[in-house]
Amino acid sequence: MVKPELIFTHVANTVSHAAGKAVTFGLCVLAVLAWAVTGPYFDYSDTWQLIINTSTTIITFLMVFLIQNTQNRDNAAIQTKLDELIRASEARNRLVGIEHLTENEVDQLRKDIERKVRARAKGGHGRLPEEGAQSRHRGETR
Repeated sequence: MVKPELIFTHVANTVSHAAGKAVTFGLCVLAVLAWAVTGPYFDYSDTWQLIINTSTTIITFLMVFLIQNTQNRDNAAIQTKLDELIRASEARNRLVGIEHLTENEVDQLRKDIERKVRARAKGGHGRLPEEGAQSRHRGETR
């Protein structure tokens, strides 16, 4: 039996991929134009307006979840790949998992790294202070 999450993943990938194509955008433009052209025929009635409002609301509502699911999986895959590159290289292992830090902690780490880069460019040693905030979130090695 096929797992429901596999079906959802397949549908989310397919719809997200299709939604990003130029032909999909063109079809949507044609649908809106067809709706607009029929306005005089339906005397711009409330029902005529309700059709486009309801259609676009339903499509938008569903697309938010499908695209967010796809984006979450893509981000997790990219983060995993980056973590593996950091782990397997000479880079500092303390950068693995920083996506779990708070926004302020990540911002401070970014500023420290930028300061280090500037110091190295000027001929200094450019050492970073140890980050106490990161060790609260996980064990780290250098």
